[in-house]
Amino acid sequence: MEAIPLLTLRRLPQYLEALQRFKESGLKMVSATKIAEITDVHMTQVRKDLAFTKAVGTPKVGHNIDELIRAIERTLNWNDLSSCFLVGAGHLGKAIMGYTGLSQKGMRIIAAFDNDPQVMGASFNGIPIHSLDKLGNLLSRLHVHIGILTVPAADAQAICDEMIANGILAIWNFTSAILNVPQEIIVENIDMSSSLAVLSRRVAERLESEASKETERHENNNNKNRNRGKNEYTTLSSTQF
Repeated sequence: MEAIPLLTLRRLPQYLEALQRFKESGLKMVSATKIAEITDVHMTQVRKDLAFTKAVGTPKVGHNIDELIRAIERTLNWNDLSSCFLVGAGHLGKAIMGYTGLSQKGMRIIAAFDNDPQVMGASFNGIPIHSLDKLGNLLSRLHVHIGILTVPAADAQAICDEMIANGILAIWNFTSAILNVPQEIIVENIDMSSSLAVLSRRVAERLESEASKETERHENNNNKNRNRGKNEYTTLSSTQF
């Protein structure tokens, strides 16, 4: 299987969302230029990315939208449901368990695990929640290869180690922990703290910039008023003289 660049993999779902919108609007064909406009990605890059899907378009016409959707989903392996385990059935874990879009994107959570007696033995959105001490046994028995981590950062490495020891090949890490894993293990980090830090800083910079502009406008108005007063005084003095 051909290796696809990480940035291309991140952009393909954007194209897919755009294609769904085009389809809902009644379009049958779409060009790379049109996709580029709605995703804010240069059309040359769009064409390069779509080349990985092996979808063949028509010169000066574009791609058939339905065929391109199927090609992207096939490239992302979203047309083949992969079973996965989730560890950490708290608020974040349950939010992910309740997200119906996962199954549309090739992932199906078949079991969750937690060490909280209040949730062990229960189920959420049809997904059973087991005691954490059953994780290793069920992993080895069911041959699940994808794990989702939504536990406190302090517990993440130990659970990660147990996952890998029992056959997990890829981990979707929603914790802030930096996981130490063998080179062949795939880890996709979703660090909300980092995203929040960027968001918070950008808002602070925007507010400071707007405040500076407002101060500058206020000073300019004051200067204009002072100059106007001086001019009026000069004119009045000249008249009186």
